[in-house]
Amino acid sequence: MHRRRRTALTVSAALLVAAPLLSACGSQAHPGAAAVVGGDRIAVSTVQAQAADVRDAQDTSKQEAQATDQSGQLVRAKLHGIILDRVLDRASADAGVTVSRAEIQQMRQSAVAQYKGEEGLRAAVLQERWISPGQIDSFLREQIQLTKLAQALGADASTPAGTKILGDALTKASKALKVDVNPRYGTWNNQQIQLADYKAPWINQVTKPAQAAAEAGA
Repeated sequence: MHRRRRTALTVSAALLVAAPLLSACGSQAHPGAAAVVGGDRIAVSTVQAQAADVRDAQDTSKQEAQATDQSGQLVRAKLHGIILDRVLDRASADAGVTVSRAEIQQMRQSAVAQYKGEEGLRAAVLQERWISPGQIDSFLREQIQLTKLAQALGADASTPAGTKILGDALTKASKALKVDVNPRYGTWNNQQIQLADYKAPWINQVTKPAQAAAEAGA
């Protein structure tokens, strides 16, 4: 897929690796929970439901075989995403960052333009990010949060110094939430802000909606 078209919907692990190493908090999640974050249980059923939504979308996708083959870690990917949302919410709250519904809608419009229509957007995020149509807005909200958080911290995420500032903020939030993952899914890595041994599809930086719109019209 063309590099420019992927810019607004992809984020890099380099964004997070500069944060100080912190061990995962705890080794036993509450019974029936996939993880406990900030004292709140993330039910196994919640994670499985998100994974089922993706599988349902894959079943009707033109890229069904390829998408399914790449989804061996689908349940873990969904758990990672839920935990990351909580960490981002905490870091954003600490920095006074909020995301409006209008901002999400604006970014979705830009993304639809980049991918030449709603169908193109849905196909791209399903294949590349294991995101079902109903999960797209949540994903876009996450991207906007990352951009605005970096801005609030005065961090240029394209530089090592900026990466470290952003990584430190996310690590601080992750530590404060005391993420405790059910051992069946692995452990949470506060340094990389992800499940250990799971390679999250992070990107370098999220293109602002206005920039995305300009690229789409180029």
